[in-house]
Amino acid sequence: MTDTTSRTGIVHLTERQPAVSGPEMLASLVPPPQFDTATFESYRADPAYPSQEEAKETLMRFAGRGGPVKRGGFFSRAKKEPEVKPGVYLDGGFGVGKTHLLASIYHAMPARRKYFGSFIEYTALVGALGYKNTVDLLKGADLLCIDEFELDDPGDTMVMTRLLGELVPTGTRLAATSNTPPNALGEGRFAAQDFLREIHAMSDSFRTIRIDGVDFRQRALDGHAVVLEDDAYDAARDAAGAHGAASDDRFDDLISHLAQVHPSRYIRVIDGVGQVGLRGVHQLTDQSEALRFVAFVDRVYDAQLPIIATGLGLDSVFSDEMLAGGYRKKYLRAISRLNALTHSA
Repeated sequence: MTDTTSRTGIVHLTERQPAVSGPEMLASLVPPPQFDTATFESYRADPAYPSQEEAKETLMRFAGRGGPVKRGGFFSRAKKEPEVKPGVYLDGGFGVGKTHLLASIYHAMPARRKYFGSFIEYTALVGALGYKNTVDLLKGADLLCIDEFELDDPGDTMVMTRLLGELVPTGTRLAATSNTPPNALGEGRFAAQDFLREIHAMSDSFRTIRIDGVDFRQRALDGHAVVLEDDAYDAARDAAGAHGAASDDRFDDLISHLAQVHPSRYIRVIDGVGQVGLRGVHQLTDQSEALRFVAFVDRVYDAQLPIIATGLGLDSVFSDEMLAGGYRKKYLRAISRLNALTHSA
């Protein structure tokens, strides 16, 4: 990677060309820093949505932390326990705490070997090491946590289904999430069916756990993504650069650069950066560019890096046509995260 850090602490992400080896990718399969200390106890269930507390209790039992289910009186009919399955799938909208609960499973389960990664990180591992080598490396793992399971690419979905199908018989337990947009009438109720249909051969291995609720990021925010004038942007960039590394790139340049870097390496593009700066933001019209930007935003959010920006508000970067299309879930999740990150700057 080219070191572009100057004495002022300003770097350009567009000058970074990170290389990541297979073993490094495997070693990085742990929860993002913001979830280093995530526990079931620190999960704040919204009392307006009882499914959140119910999901937490179910997952605590899955991780070996829960006690027996409470029964009624002496003459009450015993409640039949659901069949124990090797996998759980958390079905719900973004911002209801699914990743927090997934990280809580990871931390709570007393496993000798366990891994936590996004769907794209696991498929990238297969791409870097080859399918057989990946199976050999992961075989014997006690737990695999898969965040943001993607159903968009049939090829990647088939690879993951086949991979999980080889690991489960050896004793590996699975926990997965994916996203359903809240407030989408009817749509959210079919996410679990979509997931189970796409992983067909593995569907019997998962128990679906529904989590209702509203996006916690938006509960504490008003309005739209923050947009800065040039002078305010320069001041915020220099202030952040004086206390560490702050990035400064034109939006167009970053979008072009992301096409030259595999999404599995985006986390290395922002390595060591404390704040991301984007100048001249405008609406994206190319679907491939938009999806790469979504993957980049996911990594920035995982690292909890504030974003400063000029031009168009980042919550308007995806066109209405994109928001009405097949990748709607991804774009809505990215908007939620972009809004939160610009407010945290």
